[in-house]
Amino acid sequence: MKNLMTGAVLLASLALALPAVAAPGECSMTGYGSFACEVAADGGGITFVLPDGQTFAFALLAADEGVGYRIAADAAPGQPPRNLGTFHPLEGSPGCWAGGRDAIQFCAAIAQ
Repeated sequence: MKNLMTGAVLLASLALALPAVAAPGECSMTGYGSFACEVAADGGGITFVLPDGQTFAFALLAADEGVGYRIAADAAPGQPPRNLGTFHPLEGSPGCWAGGRDAIQFCAAIAQ
């Protein structure tokens, strides 16, 4: 069974999680389709590795708003991530978010 992470649930779970905790799941993102992933949650966001080795990081700002970042697979210390812009929950698709500068959509579901 998979648990879709909606805005309010994601915010609540992140507020309680201090160290990063990874769980197997299913992710999707514009340009990558669906793929198996490890969703790591810490005190303020989630991350998962994309199929090309880059890392997607999502920082939750409120129950219905967050900012996405893409970190290069070969990122060097001091190299900033690419800011993808602001995301909002995708209506009618629990666990999915849309927005950003390039109209990106992503979904994260963890197995329970």
